[in-house]
Amino acid sequence: MAAVTLVSRPVNVLPRISSACSPVVLAAGPVAVQHRQIHHALIPKGKGGRSSSSGIAATVFGATGFLGRYVVNRLGQIGSQIVIPHRCDQYDVMYLRPMGDLGQIIFMEWDARDKESIKRAIAHSSVVINLVGREWETSNYKFEDVFVTIPQQIAKASREAGVTKFIHMSHLNADIRSTSKYLRNKAVGEIAVRDEFPDAIIMKPSEFFGREDRFFNHFANMRWFGKAVPLIAMGKKTVKQPCHVVDVAKAIANAIKDPDAKGKTYALVGPNRYLLHDLVEYVYAVAYRPFVAYPMPRPLYHLAARFFEMNPFEPWTTRDKVDRFHTTDMKYPGLPGFEDLGITPSSVEQKAIEVLRRHRRFRFLEAELGETKPAKTVTY
Repeated sequence: MAAVTLVSRPVNVLPRISSACSPVVLAAGPVAVQHRQIHHALIPKGKGGRSSSSGIAATVFGATGFLGRYVVNRLGQIGSQIVIPHRCDQYDVMYLRPMGDLGQIIFMEWDARDKESIKRAIAHSSVVINLVGREWETSNYKFEDVFVTIPQQIAKASREAGVTKFIHMSHLNADIRSTSKYLRNKAVGEIAVRDEFPDAIIMKPSEFFGREDRFFNHFANMRWFGKAVPLIAMGKKTVKQPCHVVDVAKAIANAIKDPDAKGKTYALVGPNRYLLHDLVEYVYAVAYRPFVAYPMPRPLYHLAARFFEMNPFEPWTTRDKVDRFHTTDMKYPGLPGFEDLGITPSSVEQKAIEVLRRHRRFRFLEAELGETKPAKTVTY
């Protein structure tokens, strides 16, 4: 019979756990069973909202990224206690602090290669969310490190700590056969996470857009490099089905509260599918900018992207990003989606103005969206 022990918790992250609380038994693995004492943050109280307690204590890895800020805000709205591991300067994460009530947002420095710092970050959490990602490789972190090794270590530590729910962010087009190294490693990361945490909830969103995105803003900013937009095959051989970042954040929050979500994989896509050419044309129409597309061969596009990759800071584009943006979004009719989590996804036509108004000239700043013709949709 396996020995059952009570796990002591460090006091430098959350207040000391009261010994008067009754233990909750959580399965930490297929054989070993670990007892975790109930922390006060796991006891729901209040009428709901930021000043209440939802009973959720979540560690959000990658909270400083594009999607992370929306997930933290969504969890903060329902009164969750959130631990945010970060590697940046403390002043770079201060914008996250108002998203929760006093004492509900806890910042911790962590090292992605230090297993002990991962364990400290999840020590008191009932939910762990992995949003760690990067669109380009560096000398320190390759795609294999970001999308396979680090998620695998977080999933393993979460299972050993007795975490009840683990949510992993993947990609709709994750495929081991993809031409994009980004997407190939995303596919391997899914398998690695599922092996370490069989009940993990995997989210597979398409390219999502929002105010700080690198999708709509990427194409809108192409106007700085000339009057025309380069697209492989004029963008008429690529089909995209983008979703709104707020909907993805809602899906994560709803999956935490859904007891039937364990072990499921969700395909998160928008309501409409578009040819890439028509989608970019709509982006420029909303921004009141002239749109001229011209075909660029993939090798020549890669050559231009290779030039941007020489940037020692964030590259504007990369060869891998070119391949990823020109990959047709897959269909997964057998997987649950937004509707199964009680969410009606927003269309591009409803939310694009929030992203693209900043790209307008001053005289068109207040122009009504209704004046712009909706983008053409396709069914294939």
